[in-house]
Amino acid sequence: MTDTQAQDDLLLPRIARGDAHAVQECLERFGPLVWSLARKLMRDVATVEDLVQEIFIEVWKSAGRYDADRASEATFIATIARRRVIDRRRRISRAPGEEVIEEGMRGGDDPSLELVDVRDEARRAHEALERLQPERRKVILMSVVDGLTHQEIATVTGMPLGTVKSHIRRGLDEAAQLLRPRRGEEEA
Repeated sequence: MTDTQAQDDLLLPRIARGDAHAVQECLERFGPLVWSLARKLMRDVATVEDLVQEIFIEVWKSAGRYDADRASEATFIATIARRRVIDRRRRISRAPGEEVIEEGMRGGDDPSLELVDVRDEARRAHEALERLQPERRKVILMSVVDGLTHQEIATVTGMPLGTVKSHIRRGLDEAAQLLRPRRGEEEA
């Protein structure tokens, strides 16, 4: 086999030039390799299927960077596959776990009990706001109830923007402290 024939057998340069037939040939030739690499490192079949698609998309995007003098096509594709699998595993390990809320945990089937809970929470929030300094209460209500931005509140009240932000932050922190259950209330 001459060097020219070997170059003609390479799929990645043809893919880089936009050859649709080369794409199909690449899938047929390297699909089993990519699938087996992904399957070895990932257990979930649906995840593996998605991952194989991502890997081949990356292969298409990277085909122009392939250098036959540095590695075989199989090595080039396997390297991309391995990196993608590792990236996916890292993403999965960093993702927060999902917590399923069971039907019975929502507060029961009695809608009147939910209404009582909401009214009680609203009463407690109102009491906490009443205990705040008047300036803090005013800017919090303008932000939460009226929906004004910090800049709009500063314009309406004549307060500097930084003061508005400080009042809102400190007021919310103070209200949160007031709303926390005290010792003894937690067990009740």
